[in-house]
Amino acid sequence: MNLPDPRNAEILIYVDGKLWPRAQAKVSVFDSVVQGGDAVWEGLRVYDGRVADLGGHLERLHNSAKTLAFAEIPTSDTVRAAIFETLEANGMRDNAHVRLTLTRGEKITSGMNPKFNQLGCTLIVLAEWKPPVYSDHGISVITASTRRNTPECLDSKIHHNNLLNNILATIEANVAGVDAAVMLDVNGFISETNDTNIFIVKNAQVMTPHADACLPGLTRRMILQICHDEGIPALERNLSLTELYTADEAFTSGTMGELTPILSADGRVIGEGVAGIVTMRLQKLHRSFAYKHGEPLPF
Repeated sequence: MNLPDPRNAEILIYVDGKLWPRAQAKVSVFDSVVQGGDAVWEGLRVYDGRVADLGGHLERLHNSAKTLAFAEIPTSDTVRAAIFETLEANGMRDNAHVRLTLTRGEKITSGMNPKFNQLGCTLIVLAEWKPPVYSDHGISVITASTRRNTPECLDSKIHHNNLLNNILATIEANVAGVDAAVMLDVNGFISETNDTNIFIVKNAQVMTPHADACLPGLTRRMILQICHDEGIPALERNLSLTELYTADEAFTSGTMGELTPILSADGRVIGEGVAGIVTMRLQKLHRSFAYKHGEPLPF
């Protein structure tokens, strides 16, 4: 097994109240996440002893679970304690990423009906040594033929584990030999990439799509707040592919990837084909903001 970081071979993973070595960390074949991808999740990043926007992530986890009518949802304090326990057990205080998953729980028999879930939720805390997934220097993207889910079919504000929509777009990016795929909404406007939110910069103004067919990401929210605080013009509106192709700069945002410049889209060079001035400024401001507003680890 060729791991990106060999330290991850020895990690301890929290599953339902207990820490397990990597090879032993498992859920039941009757768990709802196995039966139908019936779970919600969050991605957390640890910066020098602080977890960025932990309160925001826990609130979104709870809201997603409530929307899906999970029973016996653990409190935010319970989930917070599990995160801290896992990070402390692994000695992680920086340059770590946490995949937090809450499933509807184990079923008494196979099937998709939630009435078979009578044992409460399953909580998983998977912490790994993991730097941002994309390079600060930039990525190339293509436009996926797979459209992002419309709110008429599935509300993107539910941060759920049924990610086939995004995975199909990821396959398109892999086949094209690029880093990520831009997904459009059903009206042909830009929604997000397969795994991040998206921003463009034109004439020093920062723009991002409405959070209708895309996840209202917490890093996205940070960027909009930073722009407000720093006097950088920013707004949410419908954006077309033409506006992406002709932008001065473009970048993606997300907990896993932080801020990543988009250097080309569908073969068109964005701006000068390198990270732009506004993007580089926001990269630095975001890391400072994420640390400053992060929740300190208690160990």
